[in-house]
Amino acid sequence: MKGKAGLAVAMIALAAVSAGCLSRGFKEVTGLRGGKGSFTVTREVAGGEAARPLGAYRCFKLERFSDAMGGRVPGALFIALQAAFEEALAEKKIANARSGKALLIRGRVVHYEAAGISGQMFGPLEEAVAQIEFVDAGTKKVLGTANVVGRTNSTTSQGIHTKAQGIARAIAAYIDKRYPKDQRIQD
Repeated sequence: MKGKAGLAVAMIALAAVSAGCLSRGFKEVTGLRGGKGSFTVTREVAGGEAARPLGAYRCFKLERFSDAMGGRVPGALFIALQAAFEEALAEKKIANARSGKALLIRGRVVHYEAAGISGQMFGPLEEAVAQIEFVDAGTKKVLGTANVVGRTNSTTSQGIHTKAQGIARAIAAYIDKRYPKDQRIQD
């Protein structure tokens, strides 16, 4: 009986390890798609998501974010964020005109983390968190605020560019939920 119990325990342990390896393998493959972004609304735009209140805006200007961590955020993150934001808007099929009514997006990075050994072994690997404001460029009125997170979840997608991509995707997702479907770029 002891032999069968030992064999059962060994098989269960092997199955658990295998499942963990498969899960990590899946994360590595999906990590090739780049950074993951998420947002949490801290103050909603008037009218909210259902009203699509950002439809009047034709120009979305991402201001250079500030470093709220006393210089610990690499400057390359702020540079990468600009290009990643343009790409994220294009993914959502939201045009970004050079002129017209403008929405400013400004923010500050309040947390920046590069992966250490434990992050690489257990994940999630790296993340950057920013507090952002959506501001009408003409009136300077803050329309809404959110916290955004840019995260890497695989060793194949680590780095500054991926965290910037995640933050940009989170900002674009916020705009996307508040931007009219009929004003999208048509293919």
